[in-house]
Amino acid sequence: MKNFLFRRQTNILTAASVIATAVLASRLLGLIRDRLLTAFPVEELDIYFAAFRLPDFIFQVLVMGALTTAFIPVITELITKHDEERVWKVASTVLNIALVGFFILGLGIFIFAEPLSLLIAPGFTGEKLAVMANMTRIMILAQLFFILSNFLSAIIQSSKRFLLPAIAPVVYNLGIILGIVFLSPSLGIYGAAWGVVIGTFLHFSVQLPVIGHLKIRYQPIIDIKDQYAMEIGRLMLPRTLGLAVAQINFTIDTILASLISASSITVFNFASHLAQLPIGLFGATIAQASLPTLSEEQARENPENFKTTLLNSFHQILFLTLPATAILIVLRIPVVRLVFGSKTFPWEATVLTGRTLAFFGLGIVAQGLIQLLVRGFYALRDSRTPVKIGIFSFAVNIMASMTAIFIFHLPVWGLALSSTIGDLVNVTFLLVSLYKKVRFSLTLLLIPAIKMFFAALMAGISLYIPMKLLDQLVFDTTRVMPLIALTGIASFAGLSVYLFLTWLLEIKELSAFTGIIQRILRWKTSETLPLSPTSTTESPL
Repeated sequence: MKNFLFRRQTNILTAASVIATAVLASRLLGLIRDRLLTAFPVEELDIYFAAFRLPDFIFQVLVMGALTTAFIPVITELITKHDEERVWKVASTVLNIALVGFFILGLGIFIFAEPLSLLIAPGFTGEKLAVMANMTRIMILAQLFFILSNFLSAIIQSSKRFLLPAIAPVVYNLGIILGIVFLSPSLGIYGAAWGVVIGTFLHFSVQLPVIGHLKIRYQPIIDIKDQYAMEIGRLMLPRTLGLAVAQINFTIDTILASLISASSITVFNFASHLAQLPIGLFGATIAQASLPTLSEEQARENPENFKTTLLNSFHQILFLTLPATAILIVLRIPVVRLVFGSKTFPWEATVLTGRTLAFFGLGIVAQGLIQLLVRGFYALRDSRTPVKIGIFSFAVNIMASMTAIFIFHLPVWGLALSSTIGDLVNVTFLLVSLYKKVRFSLTLLLIPAIKMFFAALMAGISLYIPMKLLDQLVFDTTRVMPLIALTGIASFAGLSVYLFLTWLLEIKELSAFTGIIQRILRWKTSETLPLSPTSTTESPL
């Protein structure tokens, strides 16, 4: 068991498959969580989702800016150099700065929770506003565990061990489910908020066994003059600004949704959660697994391997997100009904969530690729370019959102459409900018991509035809089992066409993933390799 938990995954696809398996479990639990949440009145769900905004803002700005942009690439360089003493000194400095920032911002939000809640949800008044402020205060506590946990995750991933960080989101969703099931009967919607605290504590606790294995040595110091700590600070500041802008974007969406109708925040969040499933399962996992390798190849000044890794990861994300996009767009209503049910989730909300999901679905591929391209810039130690592009895309998104809501008076799906427009602008500029920086082969980039888009288009048609022919004529989709049968048959038809065409067009990603599946079926895992070809013993990291 110890071998299994602490094994290194040195191959990107192997690492991504480990992460993806855990992410799938986490997302499925997330869907169960959302299904349980539909038992609450829509007005209370609006409060619950709106209360997430400020705590999530703190976490994203304080932690994700440091970890994804700078921490992993710099720590990876130190690991490559086997400078263990400097690793713990730099890691402790960054963690301590994040904790100080958390206590300052967290205290301010705790004290001024109610007026800040009014800014986020101007459509809320009276009791709804007070409940939102109280839930925000509860969820602030959860961010402390998130900060500690994600720093652990970054260190573990820097050493190319991905299993425990991948399990952490699984137990996080499990904690929320426990709060809903066991606390909500007595505490109401507050039970879900305390479930978030339980979930983040489990997120942190499940990774504690790795502390002894990696011999992590925390130091109560803040050495801002350290060369590598300064490098992390230099790299993370632009990314922190970019994440702050992104969080403002999400907050503006919440503000606009609160002004549309009573259920718009819930519909927007539920549709977003469904769209995030393939993004988290395929885009984020491959991008996350590729960052240490990209950083290592950049540190070793190996540009050809860097470009090969980048293009392979790019096509792997395309290969997996394209059919998922087709399924969510074509089967949007059956998917919403299966996940959220029909008794507790009214038909009007189902249709609106389905339409919102379809417009989010148009941006799934873009969001998946953004995860990778941004990390490509991070590995090159360029955090400014993706931030500039992100700010421009944010401006496009906000203008589109304002136009959709105040000029065309569109329902909440107008916000999803605006988000997709921003994502398409973002991925286009990122790809062009990264091409100018590393000059990868356009032929190697575009030919497989065109083949996969064609296969996905045919798969979408193959999904649509059986769904329309069988709906009502063969299956009574007002009942659960016929609805499952229809969704399964249509999905099987679409995926079969996609796999056949990718085989016919000789898309190499198909053989790569079938190889991974064969290895899983044979219960083979990746080999544990030393950190460098010349090392004879494995570093504590």
